[in-house]
Amino acid sequence: MRGRRLSRIGARLLAFNLLLLFLPAAGLLTLGVFEAQLLEAQERAMVQQGRLLAAALAERGPIDPADAQAILVRLDRRLTARLRVVDPAGTVLADSSLLGPRRAAPDGADGPDPRDDWLYRMVSGAFRAASQAVAPRAAPAPAEEPPGAPLRTPELDAALAGRYGAATRPSPGQRSLTLHSGIPIRSDGRVVGAVLVSQSTRRVLRDLYDVRLAILRVFLASLVAAAILTLVASTTIARPIARLRAEAAALLDRRGRLRGRFGGSTRRDEIGDLARALEELSRRLAERVGSMESFAVDVSHAFKNPLAAIRSASELLASTDDPAERARYHALVARDVARLERLLGAAREIARIDAGRDEGDAEPVPLAELCHGLLESFRLRFGEKVRFALEVEGAPPTVHAAPARLAEALENLIDNAAGFSPPGGEVRVRVRREGAVACVDVRDEGPGIPPEHLGRVFERFFSWRPGAHDGAEHAGLGLAIARAVAESCGGSLHVRDGTGGGACLELRLPCDGVPDAAR
Repeated sequence: MRGRRLSRIGARLLAFNLLLLFLPAAGLLTLGVFEAQLLEAQERAMVQQGRLLAAALAERGPIDPADAQAILVRLDRRLTARLRVVDPAGTVLADSSLLGPRRAAPDGADGPDPRDDWLYRMVSGAFRAASQAVAPRAAPAPAEEPPGAPLRTPELDAALAGRYGAATRPSPGQRSLTLHSGIPIRSDGRVVGAVLVSQSTRRVLRDLYDVRLAILRVFLASLVAAAILTLVASTTIARPIARLRAEAAALLDRRGRLRGRFGGSTRRDEIGDLARALEELSRRLAERVGSMESFAVDVSHAFKNPLAAIRSASELLASTDDPAERARYHALVARDVARLERLLGAAREIARIDAGRDEGDAEPVPLAELCHGLLESFRLRFGEKVRFALEVEGAPPTVHAAPARLAEALENLIDNAAGFSPPGGEVRVRVRREGAVACVDVRDEGPGIPPEHLGRVFERFFSWRPGAHDGAEHAGLGLAIARAVAESCGGSLHVRDGTGGGACLELRLPCDGVPDAAR
């Protein structure tokens, strides 16, 4: 994204925001239709004025120039068009333009010219330059007829022939056009003259200038709005995404090692949610990588002592011929090999659980029945040394899990409790249900867990057994495997000091058939 003035998302946003300009642009394109309608209305008004004058003169028979002039005077210069009365020879008998300037309209239509506005001048100048480059220049307007000279125009010829005549010609010295209409004057069934009506389109164009200027202002405002919206969207969308991309690129080094982390965000929108989700993902990934590295270190450390003992016993075995010594060294080697096998098996087991392999097919498992069967096995194994009791509260809960994995986790919990129980002590297993969660409490009557070790009992290869009575060697992976199984089933495993002494391990699993939203 660096080195780009506008990102690809920003370019798309800009293109989308430029759609705002289509509405004012469409308004400019429709001005041609609006102009045609205005010109048509102006022509109808001109024709109406000419017909009224022609009707007034037709009632008097042959046209008298004085009568025609008197009618124009009585109109009191309120005409919006120029009216001329012409005889069949083309001689002008009366002309409204000779009566003086037209009176101003009461609504003050002649206000400031919109073409004086800077925006209109800038756009119209560019448009005229482009038009002159691609279109030929218009022909100059014909010169006005000299005063007193007979008129000969197409519209006048049509009117004197008894038809309606119309023509449009450029206005002298102006950018506007002049509409010309010819209306015949009939008396006793014959044409005795004509009324010529002419009017500049300046008023129509002035109205169009006002509309065009308003559209240009809307166009300019839309352009500014599109630029602002693009800037805001690029700042609030494209840049945060580019930052997330940079953080993702810096997450790993060239050797694939985790070296960075997403920084998260305080934004309360979808991008903020994505940033926080990536932050949580990178945090969990860092924890996972750290756990794997720690596990590798712990495994190597756990294997180091048995291997060192095997090496020493092997060297001593080779240096002695005493049968008793050789037998003792053989026993030491066998014991440490067995210890290595247990460590290797436990390490492989927890690695499979972490990887989600060999879990078996999950199915409904009645917790009370499973615990009853396990306790029967422990009774046969420990005999009278330790007592085992099962307590089921309420309806026996059922969980959805792989039976072998769940049995392994519970067996590790019960074995741990039995190892810390004194001779004649009791291990109590309580099964109950709390809403949508099935709970299994395993309590012993041992020395309990010191506060400084409560947070470490589930660490891999951590073993603290000063009060254990079973005398067996432990790899420190039993509780770690139990917690891994619980988490793989969507549950949890916690430890606390038991009431009245000893320790209590609580396994919590979601009940079978309960939706995730209700758990």
